[in-house]
Amino acid sequence: MEGDIVQMGAYLGAGLACMGMGGAAVGVGNVAGNYLAGALRNPSAAASQTATLFIGIAFAEALGIFSFLVALLLMFAV
Repeated sequence: MEGDIVQMGAYLGAGLACMGMGGAAVGVGNVAGNYLAGALRNPSAAASQTATLFIGIAFAEALGIFSFLVALLLMFAV
C-alpha cells in the first residue's frame, strides 16, 4: 500500500514537472514571434539579430529539457 502511494506521488510530480515543457514551448513561440515582428518592421536589421534569436530559443528550450529531466528522475529514480 505504501509503495503505491509513493509511486502515485512520483507520477503526479512528474506530470507537474512536465508543465515546464509547455512553458518552454510558449517561451520559444514568444521569442520567435517577436523576432518575426521585428524583422517585418525592419528587414535590414533582421540579419544582425539572427544570433540573438537562436540564443533566446536555446535558453527557452533548455528550461524545457531541464523540466523533462526532472520528470524522468521522478518517474524512474523512486
